[in-house]
Amino acid sequence: MVLELNASDDRGIDVVRNQIKNFASTMQIFSKGFKLIILDEADAMTSVAQNSLRRIIEKYTKNTRFCILANYSHKLNPALISRCTRFRFQPIGESAIQERLKNVIIKENLNINEDAEKALLKLSNGDMRRALNVLQAVKASLDHDNDEIDQDMIYECIGAPHPQDIETALDSILKDDWTTSFLTLDQYKRTKGLALIDMILGFVEILNNYQLKPKTRIEILKGLSEVEYGISKGGNEKIQTSTIIGVIKDALEFEK
Repeated sequence: MVLELNASDDRGIDVVRNQIKNFASTMQIFSKGFKLIILDEADAMTSVAQNSLRRIIEKYTKNTRFCILANYSHKLNPALISRCTRFRFQPIGESAIQERLKNVIIKENLNINEDAEKALLKLSNGDMRRALNVLQAVKASLDHDNDEIDQDMIYECIGAPHPQDIETALDSILKDDWTTSFLTLDQYKRTKGLALIDMILGFVEILNNYQLKPKTRIEILKGLSEVEYGISKGGNEKIQTSTIIGVIKDALEFEK
């Protein structure tokens, strides 16, 4: 017998006390073996529900096994984790995602160009579900079924910054004076709806391909990580934007 629940929806204490406990406590008369309870996205459960689940696992371990799936293990109660055997799954390789996407594209008769496919693979970050969801959302937004899906549609659907916009913003920081750089970044934030966090990630990705001295790279990563932390704590956008420019310009002084 198997009970499967999406813990992001059924996340409260009542679900644990009623559905899960009732299922685990009943004995099987005509079949042998263990019953199985599968909790998907268990990291979304409340702390009270997780504590209650821990006690149920301890009490009914003789006849029931629990499979707890989570996106972020640090959101699970340490006491709950200690009662489980942990298995970590790596992101799916690009080749596997690409093969599946091509299969879907052929079956759905989609018209998608090569750049759009590359963007889809890049933005999926090893998440098959995300890649397929984005492809489905883009298809639903088409005026006609035979319209071509291009790279811009993929980035607009996800709300991710376009690589060309990131390159232009970074190029301004590297070549222009401070005021021009600030106005360029501010303009992209307002007109393109770019988030500072996304811009930081884009800058780091591009700068990783640059031939920089170790000292320069360390200073850039250290400074941008502090800016990212400041943003996560609700720091002022203009101050953080100014700091990004200052961090990169100051670090590049080591290249001289």
